[in-house]
Amino acid sequence: MSSLPALLGNNPTFKQKIPLTKPVLPDFEIFAEGLRPIFETGILTKGDELRRLEEMAARELGVQYVIAVSSCTAGLMLAYRALNLSGEVIVPSFTFMATVSALVWGNARPVFVDVDPQTGTLDAGCVEAAITRETSAIIAVHNFGNPADIKELQSVADRAGLRLIFDAAHGMGSRYQGNPLGAQGDAQVFSLSPSKLVVAGEGGLIATNDRLVADTVRIGREYGNCGNYDSTFVGLNARMPEFNALLAKQSLQGLESACQNRNEAATAYQNGLKHLPGIGFQKVRPGNRSSYNMFSITVNAEVFGLTRDELRAALAAENIDTRSYYDPPVHRQTAYMHFVRSEVTLVNTDLLSATSLCLPISSNVPMSVVAGVCQAIDLAHKFAPEIRAKLAESSFTFV
Repeated sequence: MSSLPALLGNNPTFKQKIPLTKPVLPDFEIFAEGLRPIFETGILTKGDELRRLEEMAARELGVQYVIAVSSCTAGLMLAYRALNLSGEVIVPSFTFMATVSALVWGNARPVFVDVDPQTGTLDAGCVEAAITRETSAIIAVHNFGNPADIKELQSVADRAGLRLIFDAAHGMGSRYQGNPLGAQGDAQVFSLSPSKLVVAGEGGLIATNDRLVADTVRIGREYGNCGNYDSTFVGLNARMPEFNALLAKQSLQGLESACQNRNEAATAYQNGLKHLPGIGFQKVRPGNRSSYNMFSITVNAEVFGLTRDELRAALAAENIDTRSYYDPPVHRQTAYMHFVRSEVTLVNTDLLSATSLCLPISSNVPMSVVAGVCQAIDLAHKFAPEIRAKLAESSFTFV
């Protein structure tokens, strides 16, 4: 009995559910003390905490300008607007929908291209092949924290005279050739949502070395009003409250420790799963460091014995939460299907979408949890035929 998976009648590996991720928050007493000046002054937005966060983040990212906003999505919208994106914009489909939704809100047309199957990031060769006279920009994503192929993408952008923007939602703590993400390209936009290494509750950061872009974003987060109550362009209310800025500032102080812990967990996962046939790992290019905002594996059903979704079901029975990012990919989502050109085939995107599985990871995930997850996956492989038969009886589905 003890050697069986939970789906076949054994007790779950974990008594309580292991979440996919969990934010690491600063000490409550320290945070509460930081709230005192906010309450005393009554300044809830555009105050000292916002300024300090932006200055601290600029130093951390090695960039001249950082503008904090209410969300990464709002940051993408403002960055796209500040860079005057129009016409066609090349973008991956293997990404979170906000990468593309912000484009469509700005009346640009996404042109979906494929990703590298090993890194999960935008394929520079596919990008170059998709450029037309209507192309104005390239948007790349540091998927799961894995730095994009920045040098090659910048080379393509320079040859074609295009803007290069990075959706760096997962990128806090990542390094490209030893340097933090942020200064590369025309702008990079980071997320500070609860699943990230740096947490503001909700929030985002736009990093750039372009003063005009920075000034435009600052005005844009204030409705496009530069201070005289006359909107110079259509902006947003994208201000970050002081409470969120304080939380993000304190969280940022633990960024390096968070990233190191996640890399240790990722290494433990790789060591614990590398012996299993059909399990693949995201490749990080030499000289780079992933933040491992998410830890993703791929599942080759023919070799492993179970599909990605069948493994998900087996792990759910063990009280292990997982996610199948990004399924469906953006080009197969209802709101964006009509942008797909008839001749376009995104083979790698569709493959990763169907086989990728994110395992539990956080900035303080216990190694005992990593070991337990690996053990559960190993057990699922050993009993794959029995698990598949059991699931066929119950007609399981995931949403």
